[in-house]
Amino acid sequence: MGVTAAVLAIDAGNSKSDVALVGEDGSVLATSRGPGFQPPRVGVTAALDALADTVREALGSARVPAGRVRHVSACLANADFPSEEAELAAAVRARAWGRTAEVRNDTFAILRAGVDEPRGVAVVCGAGINCVGMLPDGRTARFPSIGRISGDWGGGSGLAEEAMWWAARAEDGRGEPTALARALPGHFGLPSVYALVEALHLGRIPAERRHELTPVLFAVAAAGDPVARSLVERQAAEVAVLATVALDRLGLLDAEVPVLLGGSVLAARHPGLNGRVTELLAVKAPRATVHVVTEPPVLGAALLGLDHLGVPAMARDRLRAHWARRP
Repeated sequence: MGVTAAVLAIDAGNSKSDVALVGEDGSVLATSRGPGFQPPRVGVTAALDALADTVREALGSARVPAGRVRHVSACLANADFPSEEAELAAAVRARAWGRTAEVRNDTFAILRAGVDEPRGVAVVCGAGINCVGMLPDGRTARFPSIGRISGDWGGGSGLAEEAMWWAARAEDGRGEPTALARALPGHFGLPSVYALVEALHLGRIPAERRHELTPVLFAVAAAGDPVARSLVERQAAEVAVLATVALDRLGLLDAEVPVLLGGSVLAARHPGLNGRVTELLAVKAPRATVHVVTEPPVLGAALLGLDHLGVPAMARDRLRAHWARRP
C-alpha cells in the first residue's frame, strides 16, 4: 500500500526548488532539491516538468505512491498575481501529486517559516524586492512586485544597476564624484568604469555576475561615500515603506507583530541597511519586532500545508524542530 503523507511542500524559487514530504505528526519523511522554477522563460508545462522530477525523487525516497498525499502546498516564484496562482494551482492539481493543492507566491513561504502562527509581514530583498503580509483568518496583503512597472525599486539587481549608473556618470563628468567609480571596476580587476561597461556589454563578464556589484556598493557605503550611502538609505526606505503599507492594510500598525526580513541582501545584515530599516519602522509601527529569517522557506510551505489541514500544534512544533536540528 505504501506510506501516506499529509503534505507535499514545495518551495520553488528562480534558482532552486526544495521539496519536503511531511507526515500527519509533523515528521519529515523525505526531502529533495532540484533546479529553479521559471515559467516566464520556459512556459508553465516545462517548468512543472522540471519540478516533477524533484517531486518524484522525494516521493520515491519516502515510498509514498502518487495520490497518497493529502495536500500539496506549493510556494512558487513568478506567481505574482492571484490569477497566476490560480493558473499554477490548476496545473499542479492536474499532476495529481496530492488530493488537494494550493499555490502561493514564494514570499509567503519565507513569512510562514519565520512566525509561530500565520500572522505578520515579510519583506524579501534578494535579486528583486517583494513584500507580503498575512493573518490567521486568511486575509493577506501583497504587491505585484514585478519591477519598475509595478512601482518597485531596488533589490540586488536594481542596486547593482544604480551603482553602475552613478559610477559611469562620475567617471565621464556627468555626475558627482563617488568612490564607486574605482571600486566597481576594481572588483573585476579592470581599470575604469568604461572598461567594465564594455566587458558587461560584450559578455566578457557574464550577466549573472552583476550581482557581485551589490556587496561592493555596501562596502563603499560603509566607508562613508555619500553617493553609495544614499543608495543604501533609499533601499532601507523602500523596505520600510513596503512593510508599513502591508501592516496598515492588515490593521497591524499598532500591534505587536513580527516584521521579517529575508533574501540575500537583507540576510547579509548590512548595518547601514537593516539598522536603518528598524529605525524607520519604529516611527510608523513602534510595537513591531524586526528580525532576519534564517529558517528555510520549504519549512514555511510545509507549515502552510499543515495549517490548511488543521493538524494539532504539536505537529507543527515537531516539523520546526526538525529544521532547527539541521546544520
